[in-house]
Amino acid sequence: MKRPGPLLTLLAGLLVGVFMLSLNATTGTKSAASSSADTPKQSPAATASPTPTRTSPSPSTSSSPSPSRTSVPDARYAGRTDDDSSAVALTLRDGRAIAYFCDGRAKESWLKGQVEDDGTMRLTGKDGSVLDGTLEDGRRVRGTVDIDGGHYAFTADRTRKPSGLYRATATVRGAEVDGGWIVLPDGRQVGVLTRDGEPSRAPRIAPETGAVTVDGQRITARPVVP
Repeated sequence: MKRPGPLLTLLAGLLVGVFMLSLNATTGTKSAASSSADTPKQSPAATASPTPTRTSPSPSTSSSPSPSRTSVPDARYAGRTDDDSSAVALTLRDGRAIAYFCDGRAKESWLKGQVEDDGTMRLTGKDGSVLDGTLEDGRRVRGTVDIDGGHYAFTADRTRKPSGLYRATATVRGAEVDGGWIVLPDGRQVGVLTRDGEPSRAPRIAPETGAVTVDGQRITARPVVP
């Protein structure tokens, strides 16, 4: 049998070489693809959502309501104490009050003070007397008067002229005269007249004019206001 020649041996070697090169090339492509497939995909970069803008509430431009104020009407009030021993009259004007307490014989007192927005009042006299009262719905004043150790509750209803409070000061026959009168809504009068500091029952006045005769001399009593 004849052995193959050197040429055939060389050809066979070339074929083997080409096959190996092809095999390596194929293996390298596959490795690259496999490497790419094994690489974990990166998630797209997270886009930061815009921070919501917080809008601060604008300060309210409306002002808080001012405290309500109770209107204290200008008016006159007159009445009697609960024990019917004395009379009380008040005149209110511009948030102030003047009052007169009188028993018609010797006990009397003039009192002054402020009227609060809620209708309460505390009036005081030079003799130390005190009136504590409350204006109720603008129709009446209820309260108490403390004078000379006595305590008198009273109710004075709103009234109209000529009812109300009057006063006259004058010099009569050389004496200093000071008179106070309360004209009640029913026309009755309660008053004290002092002559040089000595009290006595006051004569009647003419309510429409305030005219009054004292010891034969005519003087005029005027409505009293704070």
